Amino acid sequence: MESKMTEKIYYEDVTLRTFAAHVLSCEAKDGKYLITLDRTAFFPEGGGQLADIGVLGTVNVLDVKERGGVIFHTVDKPIPAGSPVMGGINWTRRFRHMQQHTGEHIVSGIANRLFGADNVGFHMGDEYLTVDWDVQLSMEQLKTVEQLANEAVYRNIPVSAEFPAPEQLAEICYRSKKELTGPVRIVTIPGYDVCACCGTHVPFTGEIGAIKLTGAQNYKGGTRIFLACGAQAMDDYVEKQQGVASVSSLLSAKPAEISQAVKRLLQENEELKRKLAAAHGTLLEMKVSSVPEGCGNVCAIENSFGSDDLRRYALSLSKRCGGTAAVFSGEDGIYRYAVSNFHSDVRPEGKALNKALSGRGGGSRELVQGSVKAVRSDIEKFFRVSSLILSE
Repeated sequence: MESKMTEKIYYEDVTLRTFAAHVLSCEAKDGKYLITLDRTAFFPEGGGQLADIGVLGTVNVLDVKERGGVIFHTVDKPIPAGSPVMGGINWTRRFRHMQQHTGEHIVSGIANRLFGADNVGFHMGDEYLTVDWDVQLSMEQLKTVEQLANEAVYRNIPVSAEFPAPEQLAEICYRSKKELTGPVRIVTIPGYDVCACCGTHVPFTGEIGAIKLTGAQNYKGGTRIFLACGAQAMDDYVEKQQGVASVSSLLSAKPAEISQAVKRLLQENEELKRKLAAAHGTLLEMKVSSVPEGCGNVCAIENSFGSDDLRRYALSLSKRCGGTAAVFSGEDGIYRYAVSNFHSDVRPEGKALNKALSGRGGGSRELVQGSVKAVRSDIEKFFRVSSLILSE
């Protein structure tokens, strides 16, 4: 499909929401259609920024891509070549992208100027955007970046974008994630950032709204930050406020006191775990002591033993009975097991068990663990000939 270069009117007026154009070509592809226009206000995906969506007449624009200066609009219905058409941008989505992209410029510009951090990765998402820097920054440094970024918002500084002539470009010190060829578009936020960028940005920093670093982590020897700007930051705040209110209600504590309430709850939980472990130990001792000493092989089937209880019970039973102790827990279909014998190698018995009951597992000379696909009667049948059967 041959197409002429598309006039990019989103660069002429970034606030343009509707525009008139003519369809140059329309080609079916994968159940949808690729349309080129003589001019467009739809921003194509690029530079870490997602594509615009919207409508062309009554046809939905689902995606926008650029190849070789030609912008292809993926739509759900065809429009004949030569047709005049009115385009409409999904402005809510576009404006959120503009807020995010401009906020990222300010944050990365500050991190570069103060700490020498170069932007080596950038991705926009619906809930937040991520930025990767090539140096590790502390939480205090990130706090400083966030504070200065919001000061830039309060100052409502104009944001400009231009394509300098080559001789002018050579005199400009600007940030860029990669080597550039051809015309270079420079976005400038005075005092905060000068950067090569193909994206869309708000005309004034005050339109960004709040800039919030919602998280950070070490990443490939540098720092990855999670950033929310404007409407995105408000969504994040509302979600977290609702979460705090919910936890506050559940703990019967004021929002400012939930941290201490959670600490108390965790301490109580640890104490209950300790008491429960002690009770489990007492229960196991009672179960073991109820088995006749030196009685020989034993098979025990329990209802709800965890892996640790299975292991502890099997080891204690083996010492008590003087033979092999096999302990199972679960329900018909899947049972977990532990088999122990302090007087002979128990691994052959484990292999025989797995073979007979579709099991898998293994272990040491004294203890094997695993699981079987069997019903209770199958387990009892396997051990009945040679073992005392214990069950709840």
